[in-house]
Amino acid sequence: MPLTAPAFADATASDSALRRFLFGLPGVDAVGLEARAASLGTRSIKTTAKAYAIDLAISMIDLTTLEGADTPGKVRALAAKAVNPDPTDRTTPRTAAVCVYPDMAATAAAAVAGSGVKVASVATAFPAGRAALDVKLADVRDAVAAGADEIDMVIDRGAFLSGRFLKVYEEILAVKAECGPARLKVIFETGELSTYDNIRRASWIGMLAGADFIKTSTGKVATNATPANTLLMLEAVRDFRAATGVQIGVKPAGGIRTTKDAVKFLVLVNETAGEDWLDPHWFRFGASSLLNDLLMQRQKLSTGRYSGPDYVTVD
Repeated sequence: MPLTAPAFADATASDSALRRFLFGLPGVDAVGLEARAASLGTRSIKTTAKAYAIDLAISMIDLTTLEGADTPGKVRALAAKAVNPDPTDRTTPRTAAVCVYPDMAATAAAAVAGSGVKVASVATAFPAGRAALDVKLADVRDAVAAGADEIDMVIDRGAFLSGRFLKVYEEILAVKAECGPARLKVIFETGELSTYDNIRRASWIGMLAGADFIKTSTGKVATNATPANTLLMLEAVRDFRAATGVQIGVKPAGGIRTTKDAVKFLVLVNETAGEDWLDPHWFRFGASSLLNDLLMQRQKLSTGRYSGPDYVTVD
């Protein structure tokens, strides 16, 4: 449902009202934002705290395969890994979800049935979003009917960058309505939005339209999740909850490949949005290769030896 809190009741009443609201948001101090993100990225954690962070990061992964060469066999193998990431250690947490194209959602749903691992499916003409609205909505319906628990949609960046903010808002509303019980993650493709001010405005459009998560990227462009753009989005969800009482999740995706990277992002979450977001229900990593590095670091903590890539499966 769209937001009806009194503070924002009129913000989406018209294109001009939404434009006034978005351009009335505080401007982003790019230098300050990047400096804070860099500073938080220098924090280090040790031993017990590191073990906790590794397990938490594993539990937050949307294990992803979004390739034209995806096959049912590959999806089933990925789902098996999501359910049981390290067959040599049954204490390893399962991942939050498996993320696939809509035509693979049924295969993924069957493979993870009963495990607690969610099925996330990209939709709305992912990754470009260049399709008519009825085609996008059909994409969502198909994914949900096939068993998707979560829908990752892409916004119309062309509409956003040309200032048609109400069109973007209304499209998110329409997709949200088609999701039914599935949670909706709204992807901005931050690498194409050009400025931090645009990322802040996109974040507010998504939140006002009822997104359950706001997500940085598709992973299909040169610039994906960064500490700075994720920090900015964490500030947005923090401020949104302070104003409305509604909590919304954040999902950085693309380019997060190492345990060190993941820990930096967890520090950002803790120091910016707070502990309430340190949960797979509210924070996710969109990743494929990250899980292997987390597993290798986890094995090193438990055995004292770095096992190397031969001890984890190749996705």
